[in-house]
Amino acid sequence: MKMVKILFLVFSLVLFFAGSALGGDSITIQGSTTVNPVSQITAEAFMDQYPHINISIRGGGSGTGLAALVDDAVELAQSSRFIREDEVRRAVENGVYPVPHRIAMDGIAVVVHPDNPVNELTLDELQAIFSAEITCWSELGGPNQEITIVSRDSASGTFGVFNDIVLRDRRLAPTALTQASNAAISTTVAETPGGIGYVGLGYLSERLQAVIVEGVKPDNTTVSSGEYPIARPLFFFTNGWPEGSVASYISFVLSPAGQELIEQQGFVPLH
Repeated sequence: MKMVKILFLVFSLVLFFAGSALGGDSITIQGSTTVNPVSQITAEAFMDQYPHINISIRGGGSGTGLAALVDDAVELAQSSRFIREDEVRRAVENGVYPVPHRIAMDGIAVVVHPDNPVNELTLDELQAIFSAEITCWSELGGPNQEITIVSRDSASGTFGVFNDIVLRDRRLAPTALTQASNAAISTTVAETPGGIGYVGLGYLSERLQAVIVEGVKPDNTTVSSGEYPIARPLFFFTNGWPEGSVASYISFVLSPAGQELIEQQGFVPLH
């Protein structure tokens, strides 16, 4: 009887620790608010298949997510830009080796208030607007109304890509209203008749008017074909090659089922 009790105790402990391991298998993701909808919809579908795995997602911008990966504080950094050389250097100094995983493509749509008659601009005109060389919509054939620039903050990967493609050698106007997320930009522009900003394709809605840039409308087809000029890949970054539940989750995101979910969110799948 004593031996039975001992065996029962051992068996109970095995089940307890096995259950704890399954229940405690977690993935923390942090970074780009552009990538947030991709992570959220794919994480929900993945957790439906693997209920013992818990995925938590935080925004904050690409720079914030990559900084968390450099500090080895998250399993996945989500980013709407590629990691910079200085970030790689800091990571390696900290014993972290970032590995990129391209998960989708995205266009950065320039958006204005729906009532704005100016619905087509060139890259040069956008550069002049966001650097405050042009400050009134009347200079572009619109109403005699001051332009309100709405931009992402410097931690944003979306800002980094927009800066490289649109602003180029110019600085963002100091009068720009900086926002911490795509959603905040969408809300601000929708509520500001003279506003202009930029968001990922997944954040377009009837509340905004997407501007035609260089004669090309921003949508999945023109981003996929390379016609739309303000586009970029979206990434996950891991510390080294992923294993276990992290590898399984990334594989799901890259699978046909995961890519279909990404397309449903308004982004451009890889296949």
